[in-house]
Amino acid sequence: MSHTASATTARRLFEVVEPVGVITYMAQEPNDAVRALGLRGVWDAYFAGRAAPLGTTVPAEAVHAMFYNFAPGEVARHIPKVWETVTPEQAIAARERGSVAALRRVLGDRASTPEIARAAELALRAGRSARSEGRPMYAALLPLPVPAEPLNRLWHAATLLREHRGDGHVAALMTCGIGGTECHVLFALSEGMPAEKFGRVSHLPRAQLGAVIDGMRARGLIDETGWLSDAGRETKARVEALTDELAAPAYDVLSADDVEQLISDLEPLAAVLNAAA
Repeated sequence: MSHTASATTARRLFEVVEPVGVITYMAQEPNDAVRALGLRGVWDAYFAGRAAPLGTTVPAEAVHAMFYNFAPGEVARHIPKVWETVTPEQAIAARERGSVAALRRVLGDRASTPEIARAAELALRAGRSARSEGRPMYAALLPLPVPAEPLNRLWHAATLLREHRGDGHVAALMTCGIGGTECHVLFALSEGMPAEKFGRVSHLPRAQLGAVIDGMRARGLIDETGWLSDAGRETKARVEALTDELAAPAYDVLSADDVEQLISDLEPLAAVLNAAA
């Protein structure tokens, strides 16, 4: 019997589902698998793999809008160029192949347990049941075939849930008035890291990043010390709370017992994956 999932439930599930899905971006195998198709760099592989479900005709401007957190011009350096070398179908298959290989390497004997199969089915029920309105990245994944093998199915489900949550996160950022580069500054400062040291924006020209920081300071999000103000910390907390709230409906299809079972099955896996990150 299904129930209405809470934001707290969504946060608990994020903590155990995310390590499965994020391995695509944290491990070497997925990058290597996509690059082996003939792509030159890490970012070519990233854009080919993640944008593949959108197809080849979606322009860079639309991909930029959906991905949200890239600086102006970054997407256009890769899209549509990557489609001269690979097809979306090739990129999707390679991405799955590399991600599952990474999961098998890290999880070892845990990669073939009954818990994997059970978690995959529960996560798939959630990942394929949510409404797709206003969630373009999630909607693009829904028509993809569901893999047959349990570990592949679990990774596929985690990817669905990750993009569903990601679309909601973009909506939360927009609601709170935080732009694409600003979200990286907000995150870095909330983690006690100067923005210019954070990998996702450290490559930007100093003047470009400085202008973003100055704009956030003018709005009261950053104080005179260069760190988040009370308003900045409150904004960060509001973004996270809204993201959890918007992610929760994906889990409405599961009963309370299903949710607890999914958490119980994924917690040991998440611990291993987090330790290896």
